[in-house]
Amino acid sequence: MDYQRLTIRGISYSQTQSGAYALLLEHEETNVKLPVVIGNFEAQSISLGLEKDIHPPRPLTHDLFSKFVTQANYELVSVIIYQIVDGVFFSNINFKNKANNEEMIMDARTSDAVAMAVRFDAPIYTTQQVLDEAGILLELDTPASEEDEDSEEFPPAQNLHAISSEELQKLLEIAVKDEDYDAALDLQEEIKRRKKKID
Repeated sequence: MDYQRLTIRGISYSQTQSGAYALLLEHEETNVKLPVVIGNFEAQSISLGLEKDIHPPRPLTHDLFSKFVTQANYELVSVIIYQIVDGVFFSNINFKNKANNEEMIMDARTSDAVAMAVRFDAPIYTTQQVLDEAGILLELDTPASEEDEDSEEFPPAQNLHAISSEELQKLLEIAVKDEDYDAALDLQEEIKRRKKKID
């Protein structure tokens, strides 16, 4: 399968889910963004994994598991986000035994998989299908209009059917710019639903 490589662009606080964060992954070639909602602990663990110079006084769960993997003579080769079902991402962590090159694949929550990947500097991949279903493309070079300068209040998901397709696209760009990825996913789902009806 032709996997697409992702890079971590950042982590931001979720504006719609209390205590949740949005992990923003980006496809290296197309700049399509893949927002993944994660918990507070996982957000902290990923951040600490990215900051190699910061070490917590006691090992976090992901640090402990990373040490176990190393002591067991395995290495983390890659993480693959292979599916999304009802807004939930499914991932595998791919390990390899350093002694005999035996491969081992473990199912994992995407937040845990990414937290492990950053500790091993391992690549993160996804499929084209996942990018098509959940990816968001934003032209960052587009100059912001005066309307975009103020924070936008997004309508509830159940009211999106009353908004024109052109307005939905504008709201989607504003949502991504404001890092409100929950609203962006709702808007994108409505846009895709309308496209399917046309097809």
